[in-house]
This record gives sequence, C-alpha cells and structure tokens, in this order.
Amino acid sequence: MALLLAMPGAASAATGQFRYTYTTDEGYDAVGFLNNPDSGECITLPTPAANPGVASRAPRNRTDATATVFLDADCEGDTYYTLNPGAGASERLLLRSVVFS
Repeated sequence: MALLLAMPGAASAATGQFRYTYTTDEGYDAVGFLNNPDSGECITLPTPAANPGVASRAPRNRTDATATVFLDADCEGDTYYTLNPGAGASERLLLRSVVFS
C-alpha cells in the first residue's frame, strides 16, 4: 500500500521585474520596482510619506505574467488597465495597485 503525502506547493510568482515611476517627497522622479511578485495577490504600491494616496505612473511589465494595474489602492475601482508580459505604458497611465495572473 502506498502512502501519499500532500505537500504544500510553493506560491506561484511572476518571474521578472515590474517597474513604475513615482515622485519623491523632494519632487524628484524615481523608479520603483517589484521583483518576482506573487501571482493572484493584490499589491498596493507604496507612496511617498509626504503625499499619501499619490498615484504612480508609467508602468513597465518586465515579468512573464499579465499585470492588471488599478488607479485605486487594493485593486479596487472601475479604472484599470492590462499589461501583457514585456509591455509598458506612457506617463499618462496612473496606478496605485497591481495584480499578476
């Protein structure tokens, strides 16, 4: 009789880097990034402490997964955009959160 053990699998993750631009507290442009982000988990992007709620912009999806970016935090709201692997968007696309599939 064979004994089968259920082993928990590793969390699925997108492979690669997701980049976005934001403005620092001092008013400078900076690039933020997520390395190998978890799939299926909403990630609200950090904002400068002096400007909570400020949206980031110009996302670049350098992962192997589809990224759906949202204007609102917590992947909520009706304003969202889908970026295929390797795709990017202009400075006009604002985002506060992202989920990978």
